[in-house]
Amino acid sequence: MKKLIFSIIAITTIQVGFSQKKDENIGSEVVNIVKPYTPTISDAFKVKETPAVEEEVVEPKIPIKYQIFSFPVASTFVPSKGKAADVDKETQEKGFSNYASLGAGNYGTVNAEVFLAHQLSKTDYIGGLLRHLSSQGGIKGLVLDDKFYTTGLDFTYGSRTKDMNWNVDLGVKNQVVNWYGLPTENINFDEATISSIAEMQSYNTISFGGRMEFNAGLFNDASMQFKRFSDKFGSGENRFFIKPSFDFEVMDSKISASFVVDYVGGNFKKDYYNSNEMKYSNVIFGTKPSFLYQQDDFSVHLGAGLFYTTNRFNGTSDGKFFVYPNVKASYRLVGDLMIAYAGAEGNLQQNSYADFVDGNPFVSPTLNVSPTDNSFDLYVGMKGKLANAVSFNIRGGINNEKNKAFFVSNIYDASITNKQGYHFGNSFNVVYDNLNTFNIFGEIKADFSKKTAFTLSGTYNSFKVSTLQEAWNLPQLKVEANLNIDFTEKWYGGMQLFFVGERMDLVSKQELIFPLPSFVQEKVTLDSYFDLNANVGYKYSKKMTFFLKGNNLANQQYQRWANFPVQGIQVLGGASYKFDF
Repeated sequence: MKKLIFSIIAITTIQVGFSQKKDENIGSEVVNIVKPYTPTISDAFKVKETPAVEEEVVEPKIPIKYQIFSFPVASTFVPSKGKAADVDKETQEKGFSNYASLGAGNYGTVNAEVFLAHQLSKTDYIGGLLRHLSSQGGIKGLVLDDKFYTTGLDFTYGSRTKDMNWNVDLGVKNQVVNWYGLPTENINFDEATISSIAEMQSYNTISFGGRMEFNAGLFNDASMQFKRFSDKFGSGENRFFIKPSFDFEVMDSKISASFVVDYVGGNFKKDYYNSNEMKYSNVIFGTKPSFLYQQDDFSVHLGAGLFYTTNRFNGTSDGKFFVYPNVKASYRLVGDLMIAYAGAEGNLQQNSYADFVDGNPFVSPTLNVSPTDNSFDLYVGMKGKLANAVSFNIRGGINNEKNKAFFVSNIYDASITNKQGYHFGNSFNVVYDNLNTFNIFGEIKADFSKKTAFTLSGTYNSFKVSTLQEAWNLPQLKVEANLNIDFTEKWYGGMQLFFVGERMDLVSKQELIFPLPSFVQEKVTLDSYFDLNANVGYKYSKKMTFFLKGNNLANQQYQRWANFPVQGIQVLGGASYKFDF
């Protein structure tokens, strides 16, 4: 067997050796396929989806029990610090601490302002403001002088620290007006009478006050002021008030309380008929504690107002105690898009001679000064957003005021001897009555872009008085619209429109009764009016700006008060300059 295997291997080796000759050429041969390949499909056998199980016994599944053994593993992963994406910042306009402005226009109008401020240290600062506005008058159809001017100077010194901010203020002001509203259409004044009228009135104010704000602790802030107000006819008034407030938190709710002590006292040399001196003094002590509760979209402010006042007038005095509601609530119906709110509030309002002059500078120095009891102010409303740049506010309510002050024209009485410049039916008195007001207020604000802003608001009032014939000199309808536009980086402008509805007043009228004329007061309706104002400015540089302003551009010859027409078209142009020391 071994010999046979050896022989086969030897023969095979020899044959392979001969077949590997390099120079041997086996040639080429052509193969012709006579019949093409015809494939056939064989039968396929499907695999059953559920194979048959031949085993008769099925072993039960053995439950598997497992546990996780967790242990901390030191991680060497260090996350990279996040970096905020770059935002293109707008170039902010450089701020300046001081400015001066001067403008002049028709009617001999001059308007000037100068503000100076200086930082004494990191915390302390000092500042001052000078203001002047004057006009030489020139309203057509008047027989008395109608010029006016107001000049004021204010100083402030303050400090801002981490714990508190405080400042003290000192101000002086002089104001000159003329009782030019002589009722010449209803009364025939002769030339001698007109030339004898001294129509000028002058008011002087000296005030000193301050304010403190604390950033921590129970004490929140406090303000106080003393003001001395006087006029050309020897009238004088002193007013002092202090108003501290506190707040603290209890169980995630805020409790706050504000206090007030408000004193007003003064005198008028004579009453309207030049008979007796008029003296008055009113002191108000009050507090308004409140509790703020918030949960989810609902918040309610619960509180009350407690006030006590003492009044003295010409030797008689009395005291009264008042309790007022102080409740405000709001609910977010749809986030910030729609918020419903309601409230019931009340307050004891201190009145003063200075406040009456601010409301109507043509009052006579013969007023009865008394506080107003605002018993309640009930309102309900809704505010929110119509779009990202459009917001709205709608409110309706009922307001009840007792001893409400109304301006009404003084009567002309020929029997008054030693007449002053306000005795010719050309001044106003203050009368009091109870007033109920139903009001509806609406406002819409639209910021179309960073360069365009528009505001439209309106108020409708329905008045009801107790004893007076009318709610004197209170309009039923008031509408106001404002539009401000930045046209370019250099040019800007704005427009304001004011509409005031009809008002009622009493004016003196002459009745020719033989042998001597008599004078009575009759009710008149003052026409509604609208006042269109506009302004445009050009920023010549970062420091210098030129401006042009126009008032009453519709040239409405309306009367803000009975027999007191206003100036026609008023144009004022000037420049302002900002600077640092």
